[in-house]
Amino acid sequence: MKKILAALLLFSLTANAQKTGFKEWSKTPPMGWNSWDCFGPTVVEQEVKANADYMAKHLKKYGWEYVVVDIRWYVGNDKAHGYNEKDPDYVMDKYGRFQPAVNRFPSAAGGKGFRPLADYIHKKGLKFGIHIMRGIPVQAVNKDLPVLGSNATAKDIYSTELQCKWLKDMYTVVAGRNGAQEYYNSLFKLYASWGIDFVKVDDLSRPYHAGEIEMIRKAIDLSGRRIVLSTSPGETPIASAPHVQQHANMWRTVDDFWDNWKMLRDHFAVFEKWNGYRVAGGWPDGDMLPLGRIGIRAERGNPRMTAFTKEEQYTLMTLWCIFRSPLMFGGNLPDNDDFTLSLLNNEEVLNVLKRSSNNRQLFATDSTVAWIADDPQSGAKYLALFNSSDKDAVTVGVDLKEIGMNGKCLFRDLWNKKNIGQYAGSFSSVVNKHGAKLYRITGN
Repeated sequence: MKKILAALLLFSLTANAQKTGFKEWSKTPPMGWNSWDCFGPTVVEQEVKANADYMAKHLKKYGWEYVVVDIRWYVGNDKAHGYNEKDPDYVMDKYGRFQPAVNRFPSAAGGKGFRPLADYIHKKGLKFGIHIMRGIPVQAVNKDLPVLGSNATAKDIYSTELQCKWLKDMYTVVAGRNGAQEYYNSLFKLYASWGIDFVKVDDLSRPYHAGEIEMIRKAIDLSGRRIVLSTSPGETPIASAPHVQQHANMWRTVDDFWDNWKMLRDHFAVFEKWNGYRVAGGWPDGDMLPLGRIGIRAERGNPRMTAFTKEEQYTLMTLWCIFRSPLMFGGNLPDNDDFTLSLLNNEEVLNVLKRSSNNRQLFATDSTVAWIADDPQSGAKYLALFNSSDKDAVTVGVDLKEIGMNGKCLFRDLWNKKNIGQYAGSFSSVVNKHGAKLYRITGN
């Protein structure tokens, strides 16, 4: 009888997930903090808690909610500036599922996993996420560990083909083999028991692993928990856009993004290319925001405040918001200065991310870019102007009739939170080198 009831409950949960749609779990682009840019594969529990504490105090009311532990939380002796692949100290259960390294996450002792840390974060009104690598651990295959929920073992479901080129922790799980789906089911059942709300799955996009993405989607739906799925890294193939839209809540459009102007400038073309593939609850992801204090024990670079100028930081936040990319902050939040905090708590700017529609590039020249979007509630327009050149300042202008604004229009500068006057027919603004302006335009 218990087995029958459990089966009925699982069927009900799965049917409900299919009925409501997992896209309902991310109606607006996810906003949060991720440990990668500042701590690489070495973050520890107290650092995660410190960032959660800061988010709860300073950012939660603005919509920031996810606290995400990035790569290799299951290795007890990893290092900065790369990975320890010589003698990694893996922590894994008898079913080939990685567990948090207790020397880094003390609350995981006694087989508790991430549940105590998730509880700590949930009590602050926030959500907890983790990073995992696609596949099954090489160590699980070498030990031929059993797959929970099946009569298969790790050797029955793996392949060495398409193994990740830059980190050799995992082997491919071959879709369709006996035990393959059960392995992913066992992972997400474990994560659901820990209270996980967000999972970033790495090495899915280049090449695009449709079979494993489908198994992951099914496993999440069967877990009974609303777990937002982020696929990574590298540019997801455009040809796979319809597929990833059907299975994930967000997907990467670029490789790892760091704090240099060339990478930021390249996003103008990347976002224009991906603009037609945004769907409600499914968001092309321009990658993390390398802002604030980063590089503390990172994969790339030494401890530093972001190398972006203030103008470039305005460009980054403006472009991500008007394109509606997820916002995952990469710096150590407790080290934020007043300027960095001002980039994250500007409610008027964040409204563009959360509530705009019909977002699109208006034009792009050798030195200027403009994006436009609608406020569907009021009929107002959002206008973003960018100086994409190395010139100290350029004048960027728009024809107001071309964007559907006739007569006199009131312009509000969203970064400075002030009205700047009424304009009719046309509007132009001087934009500093690598900088941006963001306006809300209302008609009479």
